[in-house]
Amino acid sequence: MIDFMEIAKKQAILAMEKGEIPVGAVIVKDGVVIAKAHNLKETLNDTTAHAEILAIRKASKFLGDWRLNGTEMYVTLEPCPMCASAIVQSRISKLYIGTFNKDMGACGSTINILDNRRLNSFVNVKWTYDDECSDLLVEFFDKRRKQ
Repeated sequence: MIDFMEIAKKQAILAMEKGEIPVGAVIVKDGVVIAKAHNLKETLNDTTAHAEILAIRKASKFLGDWRLNGTEMYVTLEPCPMCASAIVQSRISKLYIGTFNKDMGACGSTINILDNRRLNSFVNVKWTYDDECSDLLVEFFDKRRKQ
């Protein structure tokens, strides 16, 4: 069985190597990876260049449709409000999250956009509680503070 979170973590490492916050995302349909991405906000000088947004764009292009029904996203860090909203809008069916985002988490930590009756949004969320996802972030921010 393919470990899709491992693929997302490899994407997060690519981000870290570029000086980006280490977040990776993978979108899967019927057990096949159709898109993967990592943060490129600094590289592209684009506030929307989060791993999740970039992966959604790639998946939509791959499928030829903005509707990503029946897909699953694996992401190393809990999505922010912008990304959570994009996940809802793109109709991703299931979201696997590696670790909490205590500052900007929009999937239950700070707010919950993905399961919100007022927004008519219901995405099936699974928390994997992956220590490696957390460790990548701790390592990145420790190095950044020392610079």
